[in-house]
Parts: sequence; C-alpha cells; structure tokens
Amino acid sequence: MADQARKQTVRDLRRANRAALLLQLYHHGPLSRHELGLATGLGSGTVSNVTGGLLADGLLVEAGSVDSDGGRPRILLRVAPDHGRLVGVDVGETGVRVALYDLALTELARAEFPLRDGGRDVDAAVGHIGAGVAAVLRMAEVAPDALLGVGVGVPGIVERAPGVGAVVHAVTVGWDAVPLESLSRDAVGLPSGVPLLVANGARTFGQAEMWHGAGRGSRDAVIVLWGSGVGACIVADGVPYGGTGSAAGEFGHTTLRLGGRRCRCGASGCLEAYVGAWGLVERWKETGGAVGGADHEREVSRLLEAAESGDGGARELLDEAAEFLGAGISDLINLFNPERIVVGGWAGLALGPRLLPEVRRVADSCALPHPARRSTIELGRLGPDAVTVGAATLPLADFLAGGGSRETERRGRRAAALK
Repeated sequence: MADQARKQTVRDLRRANRAALLLQLYHHGPLSRHELGLATGLGSGTVSNVTGGLLADGLLVEAGSVDSDGGRPRILLRVAPDHGRLVGVDVGETGVRVALYDLALTELARAEFPLRDGGRDVDAAVGHIGAGVAAVLRMAEVAPDALLGVGVGVPGIVERAPGVGAVVHAVTVGWDAVPLESLSRDAVGLPSGVPLLVANGARTFGQAEMWHGAGRGSRDAVIVLWGSGVGACIVADGVPYGGTGSAAGEFGHTTLRLGGRRCRCGASGCLEAYVGAWGLVERWKETGGAVGGADHEREVSRLLEAAESGDGGARELLDEAAEFLGAGISDLINLFNPERIVVGGWAGLALGPRLLPEVRRVADSCALPHPARRSTIELGRLGPDAVTVGAATLPLADFLAGGGSRETERRGRRAAALK
C-alpha cells in the first residue's frame, strides 16, 4: 500500500510539473528553459527532465533561440500547434456554428446551420452539432480519434447530473433539463476517450476573451455577452466563476425595473427586456419601427441604420438601451470590483461603437467612485466567433491542466491521423 501511494504521489507530481510548464508556455511562450524555471519556481533539473518528456511526446517544439549572458544561446520552446485538434460549438438562438482548431486555436474548418423558432427545437440543435462535427473533420481530413475534445457553448444554466452529464436549463429557448451532453455524444459518435464538455455561452465567450482577447492580462474581469439576450462571465483572480459547472451567467435576468416590461423568462423588468436584441426589436416594433422579420441580427442592423439616419424613435430607443446597460454594469462594478469589463457578442459588436461612450458615462455615475475608477469598459476583440473559440478552450484547458497526458496507444494513433 505504501509503494502504491508513493507511485501515485510521484505520478501526481509529474503531472503537476508538466501542467505548470505547459500552461506557462501556452499563455506566455515561447520561452527558454531558464525562463520557465523563473516563472514556475521549478529547479533547472526538473525543468530539463519535464521539457525533455514533453518534447519526446510531441507536445512541445523548439521555436528558435535567444542569446544568453555570456553563455550558449538559449533554445526557446512552445506548445506544438499540431499535437491535436479541438472542436468548438456555439449553439445560439439563431443557429449552430461548429469550428475545428489546432492547439493555437487557429481555425482549420467550419460549418454553420440556421435554427428556426428561436432555437427551441432540441433535436434540430443536436442534429446540427453532430452534422457540424462530422463536416469539419471531413473537410480537414482529421479522424475523430485525433480530437483532444469537443466544447459546446449554450444559452441558459448548465449543471451536471450523475450518470447523465451536462444538463441545460434555458427558459428563453424552452429547454427544460435537456441532457445535452449525452445527446450530443450520441449525435457526434465520439470515441470513448474524447471528452465533450458543455458550458454556458457567456462562460465560453469569457474564457476566449481572457485568453486571447480584450480581457488578456487582467485578473478580475466581467465579460458581457450581448446578443439576443445578455449574459456575463465573472472572472475572479483569473478563474471564471463556477468553472464548467452550474454557473449561469444570466446577467440579463437581473431586475432593473420593478413591474417593468415582461421578459421572455416570464419575469418583469429584466435587463434583457430592455437591452437584449430580442427586447430592442420588440420595443421598436411597438413604436412603429420598420421591423421586417424575426431575424434579430438583421433587425438590429436596421435599427442602427435608422438611428444613424436621423430616426428620432430609433435614436431614443438606443440611447435608453445604453442607459440601462450602463446601470446594469454599475451593479457588476459594485459587486465584483473588476479591473476590466469587456462587452462583446454580435449585438455588442454592432451597437457598442455607438453606445459605449454613454454606457461608460452611466456606469461611472451610478457605481461607487473607488471601484468605478478602477474599472475600464471596452469592446471585445475576438469578433462574432468568440463563443465558438471559447468552447474549444474548454477541452484545451483540461488537457493543459492535466499535463497533456494521454495513453501511449491513443497518442500514437492521433499523431498518425494528423499526418
């Protein structure tokens, strides 16, 4: 028993050291072995042994060299982009987007499918996930066993149920305890060793912006996903609140006005009823706006064009939306004291350039002075694909945190499949 415990301890230590070096190289590389030792606190012997193993496994590659102080040039190392493949899936209210990435999150293939009825048809969404994963693997000529994992971003609250996996509760699209993880695994037909992870779309969006976008370099942040609805990812000390567990991210369903407008969730006065694209389109229609259909993205573009062309009603509606969003963000500032607030999502990217100055003004005037001075509010940098990219980071984060370990047999098959 003592020998078994010692072996387990040694194995855990080895995995932890591999993870520490992989994470450092992924987020800050390329780096030399000397720089890795300084950054992680590991001794030079440990760094040399662990990086040697990672190089032998194909997880690291050499990336040139830099001069050292009076000695031999130091070899730079980085994570090998071609060591594996990842799939990110964005299940939205209007469609499903599926993309295949390498480890550097460079897009290799994509497939998109429209959804009808606001995304309420679970079977249609699951079918598109399965068809999308098959399509991107076929386009890139990648075998399913080459995948390190599939990540899925969805609207609503995600929780884990024993024996079932991730279950989604999304009242705005009519999903009640949908076992999306098991349904998606069956639709995709993944090998048993390939993980499929499901998280709230605001959570995946937030992780993408923190890793590669406007949140990079901050430790405490709020990433706001503004689309048909409004979500938020709260990041404290560099870690998204709730992980991939039951964190809801439902910022849009905080109450801004008692007895206010009826929201899609059934409550009254929600932020989403005034700021979400769904609410904006409904309100514009009520005031006689030229609403031409149910496509929220198209209608928000028409609303913005009308405001910029001098339509007083459209301009007033957008100005009020900026005030409501600024007030909602002031609550986040007071509650979480973030360094940075990032506003993205397709509606945020479309409306942000016009509305953000007023959003900042209102947030500053409503928030407490000290946390308001500490916070900046800016637009996301990753564009409309941020949720998809962020979904791919779910299995990637687990892979890096686990030290990049895979069974020898599976690792060999994956390398062969990528050739």
